[in-house]
Amino acid sequence: MNTPLEPGADTRPLAGIRVIDFSQFVAGPLCTLLLANLGADVIKVESPAGDAYRHYEPLGDGASARLYALNQGKRSVVCDLKSESGRAFAQQLIATGDVVVHNMPAERAAGFGLDSDTIRQTNPRAVVTAVTAFGSDGPKSAQVGYDLIAQAYSGLLMADADPHDEVPRRSGGIPFADITSGLVACISVVAGLANRSSPDGQHFEVSLLAASLLTQIQDLVRIDSADEPHVDNHEIAQHHDLARVSSNIRDAAAMEPYYRCYEASDGFFALACLTTPQRKRVLGVLGADDPWVENPQAVPVDSAERALREAVATSFSEKFRTAPAAHWIDKFSKASVPAGEVRLLHQLFDDEQVRANGLVRTVEQSQSGVVDVFGSPFKIDGRPSHATRPAPRLGEHTIELHTEITSSKEYTHVI
Repeated sequence: MNTPLEPGADTRPLAGIRVIDFSQFVAGPLCTLLLANLGADVIKVESPAGDAYRHYEPLGDGASARLYALNQGKRSVVCDLKSESGRAFAQQLIATGDVVVHNMPAERAAGFGLDSDTIRQTNPRAVVTAVTAFGSDGPKSAQVGYDLIAQAYSGLLMADADPHDEVPRRSGGIPFADITSGLVACISVVAGLANRSSPDGQHFEVSLLAASLLTQIQDLVRIDSADEPHVDNHEIAQHHDLARVSSNIRDAAAMEPYYRCYEASDGFFALACLTTPQRKRVLGVLGADDPWVENPQAVPVDSAERALREAVATSFSEKFRTAPAAHWIDKFSKASVPAGEVRLLHQLFDDEQVRANGLVRTVEQSQSGVVDVFGSPFKIDGRPSHATRPAPRLGEHTIELHTEITSSKEYTHVI
């Protein structure tokens, strides 16, 4: 049996580091959970209502299984960022920290005093990591979005085509974008802490879109000289024929009508609501009613309730098939409801949002000419942090490294 470290004897690598965590749901809390596991003192700053995950499949008294999973080892403090006194207290907390983590779009973060400039005024050495849906640049930078929205937009949902399912689903219900962005955010924080010799802390940006593309990095390659003659017609045909994507999700989640993909008259779109106010706004847009809107994740108590709840989901599906996907996305956007397109990976190479955030970049490879590849999931102080050279030819730098290491300009062999 492993014995926990005694207080005062913590030799973990991040012992003595304080993290001020303003995030909720999955990506940000996963990042700070990992930091806590590495020894950091994580202070979870919550609104008076608490992290929204406290109310997701609630166990009562502000607890839920998902909250337990993602928030071990943290201390919680209530701070109302909508009030002047709350924002002032938040700055006091930031002044004591080494790291600040949040998952708000830039405009909203600025309204709460969590933008880079304000944090730098309070604590110039703080390492700041912001997790957003689409990144801080481009036409979608201000949009709120969850894992499902990012998976849909990035082509990840359409990665496994199956003709037997009705709509695209997350594989196994696993939040790949959330998990991956949480890991990238954790790496960003550790990288920033490793650079503490600088008088100014670095500010990192991570997005769910970047994380979704990162999981597809080996497929996100376009070689102009090779790919132009044969665009992937198979994927295009799937998309236009309303391709079906496999699913293996829990029975209760399968009936959850607020966090899933729907078929519109011309394709698919994703609807992703994780809070009761968002779900109620969906009902407002549709002019519908749902007695289970407060807790749609709950397992039906009997077959009669199951049938009624399936009828609600069916009514949504029928309504959505009456208009194009863009129509519904626009209506939900105006109602502040997270919704977005379901896309294919090859459509992302020339996508404005992707290019604006440096998630795809064009490089010159000596063997193949112009090649489009994944850029980087990291943004440091507002700039993408890319690799500084293309992929090497076999042995391209052998002589260079031999000379560098041995201080000899004579090279015969390595092996």
